[in-house]
Amino acid sequence: MTGPHQDQPLVSAGAELDEADAAVVMVHGRGATARSIVAMAAEFDADGVAYLAPQAARNTWYPNSFLAPVERNEPGRTSGLQAVEDAVGRATDAGIPVERVGVMGFSQGACLASEFVARNPRRYGFLAALSGGLIGETVDPDAYEGSVEGTPVFLGCSDVDPHIPLERVEATTAAFERLDGDVTERIYEGMGHGVNEDEIEFVGGLVADIAD
Repeated sequence: MTGPHQDQPLVSAGAELDEADAAVVMVHGRGATARSIVAMAAEFDADGVAYLAPQAARNTWYPNSFLAPVERNEPGRTSGLQAVEDAVGRATDAGIPVERVGVMGFSQGACLASEFVARNPRRYGFLAALSGGLIGETVDPDAYEGSVEGTPVFLGCSDVDPHIPLERVEATTAAFERLDGDVTERIYEGMGHGVNEDEIEFVGGLVADIAD
């Protein structure tokens, strides 16, 4: 497809893609950049991993809250999902098995990453959604079909996040459990909207696992 995000750069870090044993697609949040989320890769102690971060046009994947009716976030939402798919495809085209490709994101990027994996179910290296959840006015866990075949799924969020209702995190957990994900949900008391050291450590472990 062609959309607002299709002509944007793909930022890379870590191992060269044609020499990497694993890859992580990193999806930035609203108002941030691909370069800003790729910087998080420095926190992960794993060799042989290529990090790939698509860039949103004007630094925003879709205009409204992820809780808005889906049509109000088009064409950005669909274009963003395509950008994630294209990044995963870059890794697999380089010979990295999809089960060694992790998908992660923060905030708006976490929502997009979650939605991508749920709508394209197969065995990935992992999914890590930091302060995010599935997209739409409502979420019906039974509406998602297929299997992620035991993919490790990590959902981390505050209990008082001003942008991400706890109920949506719980609904996202239920959806991925139905999709056969190996789900870990961690809710942090009073954290607000951000990423903490526990989340970094957990995701670092997921990255190390696909690099082994």
